[in-house]
This record gives sequence, structure tokens and C-alpha cells, in this order.
Amino acid sequence: MDRADFDRINDTFLAFHAEFAPTFGRKEWRLRSQDYLRGLLVQTQERGNAENLSEAVEGASERVLQRFLTEAQWDDAAVTAHLQRYLAPRLTHPDAVWAVDGSSFPKQGKKSVGVARQYCGALGKVANCQVGVFLAHVGPRGRALVGKRLYLPREWIQDPARCTAAAVPADQQTYQSQSELALALLREAKQWGHLTAPWVTGDDEYGQSPAFRDGVADEGWQYVLEVPSATPVWPREPTWVTRPYRGRGRPPVPQPVAAERREARERAAALPATAWTVLTVAEGAQGPRTYRFACERVRDSREGQPGVEVWLLHRQNLDGSEPRYYFSNAGWETPLGTLARISASRWPIETEFKEEKSQVALDEYEVRRWPGWHHHITMCFLAAAFLLTLQQEWGEKDAPAHAAAGASDRVRTAAAQALDPRPTVGVATQDAVAQRAGQAVARPAAAIGATRAGGAGAGGPGSLISSL
Repeated sequence: MDRADFDRINDTFLAFHAEFAPTFGRKEWRLRSQDYLRGLLVQTQERGNAENLSEAVEGASERVLQRFLTEAQWDDAAVTAHLQRYLAPRLTHPDAVWAVDGSSFPKQGKKSVGVARQYCGALGKVANCQVGVFLAHVGPRGRALVGKRLYLPREWIQDPARCTAAAVPADQQTYQSQSELALALLREAKQWGHLTAPWVTGDDEYGQSPAFRDGVADEGWQYVLEVPSATPVWPREPTWVTRPYRGRGRPPVPQPVAAERREARERAAALPATAWTVLTVAEGAQGPRTYRFACERVRDSREGQPGVEVWLLHRQNLDGSEPRYYFSNAGWETPLGTLARISASRWPIETEFKEEKSQVALDEYEVRRWPGWHHHITMCFLAAAFLLTLQQEWGEKDAPAHAAAGASDRVRTAAAQALDPRPTVGVATQDAVAQRAGQAVARPAAAIGATRAGGAGAGGPGSLISSL
């Protein structure tokens, strides 16, 4: 990388920020939004809090950046809507999928909004943490987190004074499950109308909720949602029997034969070997993601009775281990390969969580109240979208469709160096720049690919990224 490359990245950054600056309102917050965004991209400390961000951005104090999160009256929903509009021409594709998922943030103490002892995926156990529900747009052209809601456990909702002290808005002080929050995110995106996708996918937190499945279907989406292995299902055409009427009370009504209701894992075990098909659904960091799939038409179970007719999709590793089960409302004509592909479209949101936590400090914040959490997460979305912009606009046309995991770290490194305004970098010679970049010069273009960008370069100059 030379000074011209640095200047080009900086120009791209300024144009990116100018796109969003008006949504922050007052001039002071427009300026501070640029400082905070730059800090997220420049900082290399273990903690991306306001103190460390201020050290990474010349002229920005810790107090000012903290006020930008906690006291500034800018509307994070308006910024998110603008983000979805910005990403629409960059991500929209007929094969795109909406993915919903939760992510946890371990926290100490009791005052941070939403914190409670609950299952913490980051630690793999019940622990003190906050949980956010997120919406991602995933497709062949790339992926991005584009919506968020902070989950408030019942113990918070049952303590209005605690909610008020944490600045939780009055209209958010009614309990909403994680699946209800996810459905609200989907409806919000549909109302905004910028990003679109015909499918919705998510793990069993969402798939096990009939209300969520029905809500998704009612909004016109098709879904492939994971369900627990013990989920009961009925045959597509259950057998109904009526007990003899003994002349007293109400006449008996037909009832399904209880023995026909079986768990998803029992249905899978009863399938013949010929029902299974081996399919490769994606290219992962360790190679092709190949599984055994089978599907059958069944009815879900509603209060012990046969309910809606759905696909029951079964997935196993090639050796039969790690089984997974999914419901889908897709039509009869839907190929097994399509259902399999959609079921595999959830893992990119987990990868995006990991990348945004490591690259733009998604989980590194020191705020206690509702506005601060939503403001920080929104700014992280913007930082990740900027890295996506670099990959798409500066990547090679022939970048691979699925680069190795972590390839976009090189783009993050380039952005951090180019956007650092401190004198030690600003006046650096080309040799010093190369040394600071870890001698990451003249690496092959295929090395960067685009894990986040999905490999779809915009056809712009490739010299910058191909040198990473």
C-alpha cells in the first residue's frame, strides 16, 4: 500500500459517512458520528470503548464520544432505515434470505439495561449477560446485520422503576419474547421496503414458536426454520376416530389417533435409506458443507391436535451424526435442494457476529442505558457496512464466491491504517506504511475474496485490495 491507496480509502470513507451524516441531526452529532465511526475502524485495542476510541482518533475526547452514545438525541431507527436503503442495491438478489438470530454480551453487575442471568451463547452456559435479537440479510452478493432489538427478560418488565432508570421507552416496557422481537424486525424491514428477500430462516428459538411461523407466513414470506428434535408432528393425513356415543352428555367428536403423533427424530429414524440425498449446500472455511437430507410432508402439532401442513426437513452429517430438523411452509413443488440451501443460510449470521465483534467492537461497549446500547450497535452496523463497501468497490471482479473465513481481516487492516489520522501514520513514508501493514504487499487478489461481500466485486480498481 502506498499513500495513494490510503487516500483512496479515506475518500471512500468520507463519501460513505456523508451518505449517513444528515440522519444524525445536529451538526455536533454529525461530526461526532464520523469520529466514532472512524474510531471503530481504527482502534486495535482489546476493548473498543469510548476511551480507547478517543485514543485512536485525534481530537476526539472520551467524554465527547461517550455523550454521542448516551446523551445525543439521534434516532438509531432512522439510521438503520437509511442503512437498509444504502445496502439494497449492493445486496439485493433473488436468492437472498432474511436470517434472524440472537447474540449475547456477557456483563457484570445488575444495572446495564436488560442484563440478567440467562443463557449466554458467548459463554455456552447460563450467565450474567445481555441478549440482542438481530436481523441479517444474506445472499450471493454478501451479508450484513441490518436490524436489532435488545431483549428485556421478564424480571426487567416486572420492575418499571428499573426500566425507567435505564431509559427504556414506555412502548418497550411490555414483555416481548425473542421470536416476537424478530418478527417485529422483519415487519419493520418490510415496511421500509428497501431490502427484500423471499425467505426467512432461523434457529429453533424461532422455529419452535407457532406464532412466529404463522406471522412470517402471514407477511408473505416462505420460511425454513429449525425446530427441536422432540418437536411432535402428525402425518399429513391423520387417522380420525370417534368414540361410541353412550347416550349421555355431548356426542363425542372425532379425535386423531394419538399413536400417530411422533417426534421429529422418530420420523427421521423411520425413513428408509432411499429417502436420503447427499447435497453440498455451501463452501465453508474447512471445505464443502455436505450433508444428508430428506424431507416429508407432515402437519405440525397445535395443542396436541394436527395443525398446519408443512415440510419436515431432516439434515444429518454424512455419518448420521448431529441431526437437525426444520419446518418449512414452502409449496409442494419446492425442490429438496432449495430447502437445503435455505437451511444452510443461517450460519453466515453467526459468522457476521464473530467478525463484527472482532473487527468493529460489536460487543465492546461501556453503556448502561437503552439509548447507549442501540446507538453503539447501530454504529457498528455502519462500520461493517463500510468494510463491505470496500470489498465490493475495490475487490477484483473474479474474487471467489466463498473466501476463507477471516479473509476480510485484511480489508479491516487496510482501513484501520488508512483512516488513522495520527501524525505517526499521516506522514509515514511508503516503506513505513508497508511495515505497519505487516509487509502485506502484493498478495494475490484471490486471497481476499469476500467472506462478507460474498465475492461480488463492483468491478472497481483492484490494486488496493489485491495488494492486501
